[in-house]
Amino acid sequence: MTNTAARTRLLELIKELAVVHGKVILSSGKEADYYIDLRRITLHHEAAPLVGSVMLEMLDTAGIDFTNAGGLTMGADPVGTALMHSAGHAGRAIDAFVVRKAQKSYGMGRQVEGPSVEGRNVVVLEDTSTTGGSALAAVEGVRKAGGNVVAVAVIVDRDTGSKERIEAEAGVPYLYAFGKDELGL
Repeated sequence: MTNTAARTRLLELIKELAVVHGKVILSSGKEADYYIDLRRITLHHEAAPLVGSVMLEMLDTAGIDFTNAGGLTMGADPVGTALMHSAGHAGRAIDAFVVRKAQKSYGMGRQVEGPSVEGRNVVVLEDTSTTGGSALAAVEGVRKAGGNVVAVAVIVDRDTGSKERIEAEAGVPYLYAFGKDELGL
């Protein structure tokens, strides 16, 4: 499937499966009249591989050089896995990782799980973002673990200020595959 076809099909699936209309409270505490439930996409048999392909293409087109991708658990987990598998199918070695909300107090005591991010160029992922808080928490965790965050990337940007906040506070580019306008919102 071409990248254009993958992007077109992923957009169709997001509109069909993930956009839910009605009043909801977002994780940020804000109220919205729609919800974009991207787990219906990132955990879907057809959509997940498209997520990996579209996100990898977007990052490559932007010239982002990285070896690791992941973010705050839970929303970012399947995004990182999809990207890792897409890269693997293309013969590229990109490792995924998971950032816990807090460092473990047992075992290895890590906040960032998976292959080490220390000294590596890292992309922080999220499915969607309203305030940028989850992505910024992941950026902080990765930096504490010695990773060099080179970008934050999300599947859908809600156009609620995340881009501006993340770029200002984290000092890295914020990229998104789809804007809310493309979803008809």
